[in-house]
Amino acid sequence: MRADESGPERESRGPTYISGTRAEPEPDPAPSREPFRSRLRKGVLAAVALGGVLGGAARYGLGLMFPAPRGAFPLTTFAINVSGAFLLALLLVYVLEIWPPTQYARPFAGVGFLGAFTTFSTWMVDTDRLLGLGHYAVAAFNVFGSLFAGLAATTLGLAIGRMALARQVRLTARHGRVRRYGWWVR
Repeated sequence: MRADESGPERESRGPTYISGTRAEPEPDPAPSREPFRSRLRKGVLAAVALGGVLGGAARYGLGLMFPAPRGAFPLTTFAINVSGAFLLALLLVYVLEIWPPTQYARPFAGVGFLGAFTTFSTWMVDTDRLLGLGHYAVAAFNVFGSLFAGLAATTLGLAIGRMALARQVRLTARHGRVRRYGWWVR
């Protein structure tokens, strides 16, 4: 018998019985123990898959149109990752604060499209190739430049999104509408 299955420390996960009557169990703060696939909503999964197909195809197409010469700075991967950081930050402000609630925008665009569009693995493979060719300064710039540029792009995306939100709030306040639960109402 394992130590975690016996003794007074063991928590009961099932119903408890008190004086011959069945009492409801206390709510379990742990995540659901249901199989993962039974908790997935097929529409959300389809949105993520479709976004992933389109984002991966877009990244692949850009890589073919603008290949980086051997030993040179991988500008295409850099541009893809930085633009993806900007778009993700901007999208999240719109999805969470500006647009009315939607079930599929974030899974499709944020997780699917931008998740497949941006690429950590290619960024690291490019860096490894640069190191292998002895281009240490270019490899260091690829790593640190991508990090700083991605952070700057994220900050810019959030700022632009919040400026759009502030503008919308000002315009709707002039017309006597207020925002409740993600919807603009009178």
